[in-house]
Amino acid sequence: MDGESQQKSALEAFWAEARAAVPALPADIATDIWFFGDSAALSQSLADLVLKGPKRATTGLVAEMAAEGLPLPRQGGLSLVTDFHGRPLMVLRSTRVEIMPFSKVDAAFAAAEGEGDGSLAYWQGAHESYFKRSCARLGLDWHRDMEVVCERFELVYPPVAT
Repeated sequence: MDGESQQKSALEAFWAEARAAVPALPADIATDIWFFGDSAALSQSLADLVLKGPKRATTGLVAEMAAEGLPLPRQGGLSLVTDFHGRPLMVLRSTRVEIMPFSKVDAAFAAAEGEGDGSLAYWQGAHESYFKRSCARLGLDWHRDMEVVCERFELVYPPVAT
């Protein structure tokens, strides 16, 4: 079995496991499959924040999603989140999705992201650095009024670690 087939099998097995625990999940695997961040370390760090409970929101750059042909999240939509290498970790359900300029994201949303000290200042610094890297990779010019998609979510599977 090649790497792509193994990854598909792992995703399908994880989805079946999730459905056994959460029968309300649809039979068909979520088509929105993604990972946090732009490195293995960042991806794992952010996934751990979700799995341990404080992270219940995430932000994406609309221009990056468009450039990469990724769908915008939608309220009620399901995501299968993997680690940086494609191994399945969790199922999320979007509970609220808003698009706004980066500069308009507020402290309440920054706190819901559960990163760093939870402050708006931390959120702005970390996300500006991340979005600047994304823009450089895509040949885009970063500015603080670029649109971002602010997604709040709930962890559907697995249950929060205690």
